[in-house]
Amino acid sequence: MSRPTTSTFRLPQRLADKAAPELVGDDDIHFRSIAAGLASTIATVGDRLDTARRAPTRAAKEAVERDAEIRQLSAQLRTLRRFGLDLCLGRMVGDDGTVTYLGRTGLIAPDGRALLLDWRTPAAAPFFGATHDDPMGLSSRRRYRWGRDGDDFRVVDYWDEVFTADIGPGLVPDDNSAFLASLDAGRSPRMRDVLATIASDQDAIIRSGSQGALVVDGGPGTGKTVVALHRAAYLLYSDPRVSARRGGVLVVGPHDPYLAYVADILPDLGAEGAAMCTLRDLVPEGGDAVAESNPSVAQLKSSSQWMGAVERAIAFYEEPPTAPLTLDTDWGEVEITAADWAQAFAAPESSTPHNESREIIRSELLDVLGSRHSDIPTAALSSIVRADDDLREALNRAWPMLDAANVVGDLWSVPAYLRMCAPWLSAEERRLLHRPSGAAWTLADLPLLDAARRRLGDREAARIAAERTAAAAAEQRRKSEVIDEMIAAEGDRESLLTQFVRGGLSDALVDDAALPEQGVDRFAETFAHIVVDEAQELTDAQWQMLRARCPSGSFTVVGDRAQARLGFSESWRDRLERNGLRNVDVAQLRVNYRTPQEIMDAAAPIIRAALPDANIPTSIRSNGLPVRHRPTSELDAVLTEWLDTHDDGIACVIGDPTFRARDRVSSLTPETSKGLEFDLVVLVSPERFGAVDRYVSMTRATQELVIVE
Repeated sequence: MSRPTTSTFRLPQRLADKAAPELVGDDDIHFRSIAAGLASTIATVGDRLDTARRAPTRAAKEAVERDAEIRQLSAQLRTLRRFGLDLCLGRMVGDDGTVTYLGRTGLIAPDGRALLLDWRTPAAAPFFGATHDDPMGLSSRRRYRWGRDGDDFRVVDYWDEVFTADIGPGLVPDDNSAFLASLDAGRSPRMRDVLATIASDQDAIIRSGSQGALVVDGGPGTGKTVVALHRAAYLLYSDPRVSARRGGVLVVGPHDPYLAYVADILPDLGAEGAAMCTLRDLVPEGGDAVAESNPSVAQLKSSSQWMGAVERAIAFYEEPPTAPLTLDTDWGEVEITAADWAQAFAAPESSTPHNESREIIRSELLDVLGSRHSDIPTAALSSIVRADDDLREALNRAWPMLDAANVVGDLWSVPAYLRMCAPWLSAEERRLLHRPSGAAWTLADLPLLDAARRRLGDREAARIAAERTAAAAAEQRRKSEVIDEMIAAEGDRESLLTQFVRGGLSDALVDDAALPEQGVDRFAETFAHIVVDEAQELTDAQWQMLRARCPSGSFTVVGDRAQARLGFSESWRDRLERNGLRNVDVAQLRVNYRTPQEIMDAAAPIIRAALPDANIPTSIRSNGLPVRHRPTSELDAVLTEWLDTHDDGIACVIGDPTFRARDRVSSLTPETSKGLEFDLVVLVSPERFGAVDRYVSMTRATQELVIVE
């Protein structure tokens, strides 16, 4: 095959020797095939998507299958259109000389040749996992760095790693790994794509199974977040238990700046079926919730015991009436006894939300009365049970429709209610928790509100469901009346029956559009797998929020005990098992790729004094820039100097609430800086912070740390 006349490689002048045809010519040939294959695949997938959208469906099952196909094709098309040739991550050469190119997704040529191997397949594992100690069947590996060139992407650098003594032709061995080289580039407000440079220890965690809870424990700069997000994409692709059809993946981050920072990663990995949020987002009141001002109150509310308190608070409103009730009907009196009430109240399953149980109780009561009064038409008895004012009032008193905010609010504002529902509290603790009705919600309240809403169900959805049931019953009665009238008019029952069964007359008589629209309880959604970043900060009560959303108990738990602001003296396994997670495994990352050694030398003693057994990672980078100390008056001068001498990259001022963010310079607290990284960090008056906040703030820097005080 002839060599392409235009090369995909655009290496800077200092790397001109690496652009020699004998080194990159074969790649250029393959890139040309990738470009053709990509264009062909985009056209084919687009045609299939158009066909699927136009396809008629005659049954519900066909509609569901068509919708699933449309979603799958749409996701595939988005991934293909998102990238050009940079779909290719690198290549690996086996001991037998076989050359395999890897991509963000698989790609097949029109003639059936494999152009790209999907990075998530088992066959791709050696590209990430091979080391000199264990080459995994490889003789060499090449990783590409892509850069934009107008509307196209070009290779701006590449790295060859050789695993055999014989270097062979077409290779330029590089002592610096691709990952370390990428760390010298300036940061940006969004996490950079690092898929091509995943390290072997990280890849082993990414490809771990989904059963149970896997803890990714590591200090600053070890790539915990990178591992967690790539693991989410890997599981969605490779594990049927975690696919979007089975519930998908929920990624829970510590704060909104974190979500913005990592927003591009999962789409870049072609991951569909993943949702991202903070704990605030799981509860409607979360957006306006404020921090708990009293640490003692926050500590009291952090216990998982409150889940039982919420259960008792709701059970208080689930007592059947003990007094009989008489209904007046055209067929005589119908008595509802205490035993009838008790039987009806026992009908809902324990897992059925409180508000949704109302209809079950009413239906059971109708069955009980119907079995005793067979002379009363069912439709008539149903109307009586629904319309009787005394019965409705009795049911409202004994099993009222409840609102989560009211239930939790009453716990804090009604002392007797709190004493009944939380008997473990002392009088002083109850006094601390007391607050007036209508007070602002706090972050510590959110787990209780969430537990109450899950136990109650969506009140509005339950109301609409009840209205639909009543409306459907009314439609059914209307249908029966119309049929009776038609039979009387036609006089030919068999002819009418044929129309009814075969001609769809029954469906025509029921006006579905007239029924109230069914609401969707967005709080009942569950996921097949949950990724929790900065998990060391979660209280037991917050763990219950997440545990309720993942019945399988499949979690990726990402964190660092040394960065826990509330302390973390126990082991990961003890904490997670106490909160209901099983099969807990802990994987540790001990290499700090991000933080220069000079900064870690200053930060490590601070956290070691507070937590002697902290997992402090070993930095493998040194840039010769010591931690600088400046007076507070020079804050602006430090930033101005840095901005003038750095054309790219970002900086952050941590700890000065009066500093206003500007272009390329953020202003954050130690808490909101978690999970982020910056080229320059200016830490203001760190003596005001605890050891954890100082440690976190200092280790956000990838190049320089300046302390002003």
